[in-house]
Amino acid sequence: MPRTIVPTVSPSVLTIQGLLRKTDRLKLPAASRREIERLLVSQASREIDRMLPWQAGHGRRAAAIAMKLGEAAGLTTDELHHLKLAALLHDIGLLMLPQELLAEPSPFESESYIAMQHHSRLGAQLLEPYAFLREAAVLVAHHHERWNGSGYPYGVRGAFIPVGARILAIADAFDAIRVPLIDLRDARNRAALRILLVASGTQFDPGLTELFFRLMNKHGMDGRVETEGRI
Repeated sequence: MPRTIVPTVSPSVLTIQGLLRKTDRLKLPAASRREIERLLVSQASREIDRMLPWQAGHGRRAAAIAMKLGEAAGLTTDELHHLKLAALLHDIGLLMLPQELLAEPSPFESESYIAMQHHSRLGAQLLEPYAFLREAAVLVAHHHERWNGSGYPYGVRGAFIPVGARILAIADAFDAIRVPLIDLRDARNRAALRILLVASGTQFDPGLTELFFRLMNKHGMDGRVETEGRI
């Protein structure tokens, strides 16, 4: 019989919730508030890194990639802000899973893989109570949906997937792809980009994938797209 996966609440989740609660109560002008929100969510992202050392920095890199792609796609200032918050926190749901599933970034057994598929939904549920993160929570919930409807957790397809979630899916995958036997950054990025292009139209929004391809070629393949910009 398959083992039941029960969500857990680690001390790190409580620490992050404290930071988010503090941010949610701020009474500041919109521009100042956005800056404080970014700073405190960045702190929360570092707490995620501490708990998931095998992917430390992934949230910040995914956020930088997503911001460049979002800007190129014509997102508004508010949409870019919510996208950045979502990218920094998109894996927070992993902290709600049993620790034995997170100890190693190795291939999962089918039972564990099914449990991992809940992390986007769990992350969104964790973020929804905070008013300033409600837009970001929607993007977190849907960042593993696929263009052809075969993704999770809800099986949403095509243009019904929020555009920010489609952008985050590309940024998340591009940074997470591991290419064996390739150490040079530009060679690794070229290989990762080819993988994204193969999945264009099935896993990823084809228009956004093409835009990302042009963006990477414009900036070069040496990693500048991932690291430019303040996070």
